[in-house]
Amino acid sequence: MQQVPVSLWTLVAGIVVTAISIWIGQNHTLMPVQASLQAPLVDGFFNVMFTIAIALFLVVEGTIVLFLIQFRRRRGDDTDGVRVEGNVPLEIFWTAIPTVIVLCLGIYSVDVFNRMGGFEPAGHPHSAAHVAHKSGTAMPTAGYAYAATLSDTEATAAPAIAPTIGIGASPQTLNKPADLVVDVKGIQYAWIFNYPDSGITSGELHIPVGADVQLNLSAQDVIHSFWVPNFRLKQDALPGIPTELRFVATKPGTYPVVCAELCGGYHGSMRTQVIVHTPEEYDNWRTENQIAQKENLNQVVAVNPADLSTSEFLAPHTHDMGISAATLESLVIGQERRD
Repeated sequence: MQQVPVSLWTLVAGIVVTAISIWIGQNHTLMPVQASLQAPLVDGFFNVMFTIAIALFLVVEGTIVLFLIQFRRRRGDDTDGVRVEGNVPLEIFWTAIPTVIVLCLGIYSVDVFNRMGGFEPAGHPHSAAHVAHKSGTAMPTAGYAYAATLSDTEATAAPAIAPTIGIGASPQTLNKPADLVVDVKGIQYAWIFNYPDSGITSGELHIPVGADVQLNLSAQDVIHSFWVPNFRLKQDALPGIPTELRFVATKPGTYPVVCAELCGGYHGSMRTQVIVHTPEEYDNWRTENQIAQKENLNQVVAVNPADLSTSEFLAPHTHDMGISAATLESLVIGQERRD
């Protein structure tokens, strides 16, 4: 019986490895649900890398298994193996192939980064108009709390200069102002979202589906990293250096926001969420928060501490002092009698 040529076995193995790699690379479930216009670009690049990785894994591990079987030690065979000095063509081949793969992936990744607007995020005509806003703030959404006390200026201030780092608009929207601009500040250990057009401040990011959203990122203390896995977007928030992130959400829902840069002892709890509304739901949310903000401002009454009695001045601190209001009143009366 005639032996099958090695070249034919190699061709068949190559076809099988290619088919398996492409199928796995295009049908895996490793990534979360896509929820932004930029997500398919990142997933396409990931699928190509994953396909190549599967092919290399099958070739390397398959070769190891094949050699373990073919060149195993036979019973009674105590001779040495065949001495191999080297194989220059093979060495050139396994050096050239990875080089070509790395170069192609590098070019592909640069193209994806460029299509996502990563080279010139500050090149939009509207970005230079982002100046600090000062307005009242609404209460954050229930279930999320600020990790530090912020003054109105700290909570609502936007970067004083245009962002120069980050992922900006795609080439199709390079000269188009964003539909919604949100100033995002990272602090230990929370994200603060301020809407300059409405003066709303929230502990969650609320955006309408299909809107071109621009986030102006900044950090108050240390480096943070704003990451939305479902959007396939991640951008550092740097103290003193404004950065930008621009995207379009394509699917309504609630998606996690995670800090991806180690920022301190409670880094793991620096989480919030981005809620993608339909346009009608977003309008309702904005209206409700604007009304709540006005009510909160109307309830603020300026009080001169000099006009308060001693018991009235100390009343808010009874809990911290560990005494009741009645006990505080009796202590104040006793002091007044002694005076």
